[in-house]
Amino acid sequence: MNAIHRFDVLDSFRGICAACVVFFHIQLVSGFTESVFIRNADLLVNFFFVLSGFVLSYAYGSRKELNFRTFLVSRTFRLVPLHWVMLAVFVVLEAFKVLAIKKGVELNYAPFTGAFAPSEFLPNLLLVQAWTPLTETMSFNYPSWSISVEYYMYLIFAAFMLLSGAMRYWVWGLVSLTAFALLFGHVPVLTERALTGLSCFFAGALTYRLFAAVSRSWKPDATLMTWLEGAALISVAVVNSTRFANQSLVASLLFCPVVFIFAFEAGRLSNLLKARPLALLGRLSYSMYMTHVAVLFCLMSVFIVLEQRTGQQLTTIFEGRRYLDTGSALGNSVLAIVFFLVVVMVSVVTHHYIEVKGQALGRRLIEWRGRKIKASGVGATE
Repeated sequence: MNAIHRFDVLDSFRGICAACVVFFHIQLVSGFTESVFIRNADLLVNFFFVLSGFVLSYAYGSRKELNFRTFLVSRTFRLVPLHWVMLAVFVVLEAFKVLAIKKGVELNYAPFTGAFAPSEFLPNLLLVQAWTPLTETMSFNYPSWSISVEYYMYLIFAAFMLLSGAMRYWVWGLVSLTAFALLFGHVPVLTERALTGLSCFFAGALTYRLFAAVSRSWKPDATLMTWLEGAALISVAVVNSTRFANQSLVASLLFCPVVFIFAFEAGRLSNLLKARPLALLGRLSYSMYMTHVAVLFCLMSVFIVLEQRTGQQLTTIFEGRRYLDTGSALGNSVLAIVFFLVVVMVSVVTHHYIEVKGQALGRRLIEWRGRKIKASGVGATE
């Protein structure tokens, strides 16, 4: 098997998008996080789905056969360890609310109610919370809704691998188009978030098939690719800095050519995106995405306690949401940057001790299974 190629520029993009989502979730009265681009940064989650489809299509899509057990173990230990750890963290944080109330401090919502009700724990544990209207999609560690969607898309992808030849690609296209059509028509066959994931993921998978076909016979010109990369970034900036009907659908479709263009890594902007700080964000992107809301809870709690103890207004309730406020736009912007740096530091720890070790455990299980099969004399299809 050929060595796995890492799309470094796309990894950096993943990190940048994760950073934007982090800034999206910290709500401040003023400052750069209140720009339209950041307020629309939830659209960038669609990029994650497109990129996941692209990468899985690269890694597995052209294989004649897929070892489902190996695939399942690999994907599970990529996503689940950190998800379960953060789910446990949020249960602890809810218990902390109970203790805070006993001390006379009320932290936002009552503990273990609404999105944090005990009934929401099992759906989150099994990663099904985003697939059914019977559960609260944004419960506990609410960014994990996209992990819920992505995990079961992996299984759907694996099932489609049973199809031979070009048939699987036609099915990918059919699923993507159907999901896009259901979203456009507001037909609630599944939750909107599940349909978004399906449409983007399989659009991304097809994007890689196009990339593979083109890259075999075309050598990109650096100047041309620089112009295309610039146009792609401007397009994303424009779409994310405005508000219009079906914006999520347009963003999803836009991310496909963006991924296609930057996958070549041939323009000057691609070279800039390979910078070490951006590469680090790419490696930490999953941890940043999964840990930042817990860090935000701690920050919010500090502000609420200080507000109650000092009598100074440090938070504002607007349309049912609590916003933090240091008293100036500059102070709020500095707070957002400090918050982001803390998230990065926390993510360094979780990436090394949970993500990396979880993936290593998955590889050991796969190797152990392979040795066991080999010892029994039964062949394994890879």
